Amino acid sequence: MTPAKHHRLIYLLSVAQRRLQRWMAAQPESEVTPAQAGLLFILGKQDGSLMSEAGAALDLGPAGISGLVDRTAAAKLVERRADSEDGRAWRVWLTSKGRTALAQAKAGAAEVNAALTEGFTSAEIDIVARWLTSIQDKFPRGADQ
Repeated sequence: MTPAKHHRLIYLLSVAQRRLQRWMAAQPESEVTPAQAGLLFILGKQDGSLMSEAGAALDLGPAGISGLVDRTAAAKLVERRADSEDGRAWRVWLTSKGRTALAQAKAGAAEVNAALTEGFTSAEIDIVARWLTSIQDKFPRGADQ
């Protein structure tokens, strides 16, 4: 009987994530950070999202989403407005510059996704995507706090 192969999944995930983020941040055509692109993607689907909704979608707590929105607003990609129904809540809206950056980020993401999936079948990528998604269920946000 052949012994099970040890894949070092924690190490491989960690290295892959760091290398991908560094590579993406180093791209000269990138006007936004990967985190800012994530916020733009969220707003592209639902412009005017509550900050708490955007934070949840990006797996960020209140301080994390607040800082990200601050930096993205300073870059004039989004603007923050008080919610009309709840004065304590804030909504985030794309600016025209943000819409342009979103289109560029979508094109860049398509290129990166093509590179990531190169050499793998659709069925293999489906399994990888299912496995990565399962990590979120096995290690839910808040369990570490």
